[in-house]
This record gives sequence, structure tokens and C-alpha cells, in this order.
Amino acid sequence: MRTPSPSGRRSRRQDIRTFATTTNTLLELRDWLVAEQVTLVVMEATGDYWRGAFYLLEDCLNVILVNAAHAKGLPGRKTDVADAAWLCQLGECGLLKASFVPPEPIRRLRDLTRYRSTLAAELGREAQRLEKELEDAGIKLSTVATDILGVSGRAMLTALIDGERDVHALAQMAKARMRPKIPALVEALTGNFGEHHAFLCRLHLERIDQLKAAIAELSARIEEEMRPFSQQLELLETIPGVGRATAEVIIAETGADMSRFRTAGHLASWAGVCPGHHESAGKHKSGRRRHGNRWLNGALGTAAMAASRTRATTYLGARYHRLVPRLGKKKALVAIEHSILTALTAVWHMLTDGVSYHDLGGDYFTRLDPERAMRRLSRQANALGFTVRFDPIEA
Repeated sequence: MRTPSPSGRRSRRQDIRTFATTTNTLLELRDWLVAEQVTLVVMEATGDYWRGAFYLLEDCLNVILVNAAHAKGLPGRKTDVADAAWLCQLGECGLLKASFVPPEPIRRLRDLTRYRSTLAAELGREAQRLEKELEDAGIKLSTVATDILGVSGRAMLTALIDGERDVHALAQMAKARMRPKIPALVEALTGNFGEHHAFLCRLHLERIDQLKAAIAELSARIEEEMRPFSQQLELLETIPGVGRATAEVIIAETGADMSRFRTAGHLASWAGVCPGHHESAGKHKSGRRRHGNRWLNGALGTAAMAASRTRATTYLGARYHRLVPRLGKKKALVAIEHSILTALTAVWHMLTDGVSYHDLGGDYFTRLDPERAMRRLSRQANALGFTVRFDPIEA
């Protein structure tokens, strides 16, 4: 740290002390730093262990949180004390970039949406365990029913657990669109479902019900916390593929304050949906994207998958199908994530300017380059053994 000297000049004095991470000890640390007139506190992001100290110090001190990868010391000199001294020197020289730490309301939203995402993932895994148990019993319900936990599937599973073994009676429990599939259901429900399978399937269904109840409770709480951001939610939901839950995750992870990101490109880089850049000696190496925010990546991936199915009606769907032949499905989906977050359908622009989403249409690329579209149609016709001629339509 630098402290004032009698001559008025600031001299450098290094004082190293060790503090525990309990609240009372951290309060002592805060009092000591304030008494020493420290102007900058640098903390390394290590899991969730930084939170307690950061939240206690941020009210009265200038605290920045830095990525551990951006502050690596020299190899062979790795100790906690050496790390602390190195962070001090880097911060003193202005060589560290602060990580984004959201304000308290956004932190609460993050906790809620992240836990909901965790429970949703666990719900999917529990459903897979249930399906695996049915497969063990020779029950092929998933090959006929799109959702084995739907109204029809749930009724059949409950009856199986309660002891019903007549496959015809079980198949007759099909509802609505499942009724025409009754013959296939009779075949799929024939197996060796016993008491052991009934016991495990009952536990799986109880666990699934518990998870659904917890998710519903979390969603209700998230809706309350999201009221100050109702306008931003409405804007985000106008993007193809972005539903309510995805919009809530975007708000929670970005903070809905785009002033923290200088441009849309900075937001895309922070989220990890743009290619990396690695050049050395004039050679460009792998452009693999960085990991970014995994919670935001998950939400954008869901939105991109939904948008990719709208080929005929939206720009995002048309862009996805245009990129798939050249990049493959995975890279094309990442490109759609980038398009959702920036570019023409920019979350950054929408939340910065407060404007709604404007779709360019599924025929955007046809209008952009009509000659290319005609060449593609000609190639397709030629492959089928036909020739085509294009004549303009008279007005």
C-alpha cells in the first residue's frame, strides 16, 4: 500500500497481515483498511469464497474483483502471501480489469434463476432415471408417448404402480391425441413390471413432483423480483425463441444495465458467444470461443434451438439453415446465440435504447441476394433432372 509521508509525497509501504473469513474478523479487516486510508482493494475470484469479504467491504471501500486467469504470478512462487502482494502491485499499476459484480437486486435474481435452472436440470435427470427403470421392466412407453409424464403417461404409470397389469386397461387410459395410438400402447406396455419396479418408479414420481413444486415456487418468487424489469422482459420476449424463463435469465445475468458493456461486441465476448482470437508470429491459431457465463450460455442455447425451428418465418431461422451446411449444427447454433445477443437482433441495443425486436423475415437472405437464390434453385432442379427458366412477373 502507499501511505502519505511527512514531506507530503506518497511512499510505498508493504504491510502483510492474515485475517480469517468469519464476519467479525472481516469487520476488523475493514476497519484496518479504512484506518490505513486504502484507496483500492483487489480480490481474486475464487469460487464463491470471495462473496462474504466483498459484500462487507464494498460499502465503504473501492473493491474490485478480478479473474484469477488475468493475474497469474510467476511460476514457482505460488503462495497465498505472494499472490496477495502480486495483486497489490498489479492493482497499484492499473493493470487489472474489474469483473462485473451486479448490485444486490440482481444478485437475488441470479440466485433464484440459477437455482431454478439447477432444479430443472435435475428434473430432466430424474425423468431419465424413471424411463431407465421402465426399460428395465420391458415397458416401451417412451417409444409411443412423446412425454411419459403427460396426462396419459402419468395415468398409466400410476396404475402400473398401483398393481394394474392388464395392458388393454392401461392403454384405454390414453387421452386426446393418444387415443389413436392404443394398439401401439398395448404392445409397448407389455413387459415384466414387478413390485421392485413399482417401488422405484413411485420414488421417482414423488421426486419429480417435489422438483416441480419447488420450481413453481421459485418461478413465483422470480416473478415478484422481476417487477421492476417488466418493460425489459416484454422487449426480450419479442425475440424469436426467447420465452419468459430465458428472458428472466438474460436479465438476471446481464443486470439489464447495458452501460457496463461498451458495445454489443463486448457483451457477446463476456457471454462467450463469439470466436476467440489467437495470433502469434503472423499465424492465426484456434479461434475457440471462451467459456463465458454458463448460465447465460444455457439460456441462449435454448433460445437458439427454438429459433432454429422458425426457418420460414424469421431471420434467425433462415440464418441458422443458411449456416448449417458450412459450419455444422453446433457452430451454427453458437452463431444464432451471437445474433440473439448482438448484431441485428441485439439484446444490447434493445436494453440500451428500449426498442422492440424487429424481425427481418425468413426471406431476408433471398431478398439480399436474389441471384444466389435462383442459382440454388437451378442446382436443385438440375439434380432432379429438370431445367428451369426464370421470367419476371409482370406488374
